[in-house]
Amino acid sequence: MTKNENVQINVAGILKESTGAIRRFQVEHERYLEEGVNYHVNGSIELLRTKRGILVRGDFTGVASLACSRCLIIFDQPIRFDFEEEFFPTVSINAGTPLAAGEDDSSAFVIDARHILDLSEALRQYVLLATPMKPLCSSLCRGLCTRCGKNLNQGPCECPTASGSLPESEIAKLKDLSRKLR
Repeated sequence: MTKNENVQINVAGILKESTGAIRRFQVEHERYLEEGVNYHVNGSIELLRTKRGILVRGDFTGVASLACSRCLIIFDQPIRFDFEEEFFPTVSINAGTPLAAGEDDSSAFVIDARHILDLSEALRQYVLLATPMKPLCSSLCRGLCTRCGKNLNQGPCECPTASGSLPESEIAKLKDLSRKLR
């Protein structure tokens, strides 16, 4: 089991085998991202030798530390995702010569010249896809006061409209308008 910021696996052995060869690993991965997401995931992966490279499949669970989109507190969000990506070698395992990338492989994941398959970038992308776009610490989160910025989950603030209610004069105007529209 590996636990680090980079998940790297030497795949020279499986690249020398025939199509259909399988290897299994347990992976633990944690990382802080510039996107503001701190995460820790673990799971089991299967490496399957394909005609062109290695197909990596796995199931991951973990926790991402996110900022609530309403109140901005950091909270732990459980995440789960299935992983499936094919990685392509850049160097022939037998001849040691560079392999030409196909036209459709420009954004593909690659195995480096030392036959190291690095899952780090693919896992980062899957984690970002597994996290909610607008994370909430709770479905009942009240957010921040738009005037003073107080976290309303910790109680009301002193602003006149912090509770979401309008001043009496505004309520009277709305009632009057409502009567006229009937």
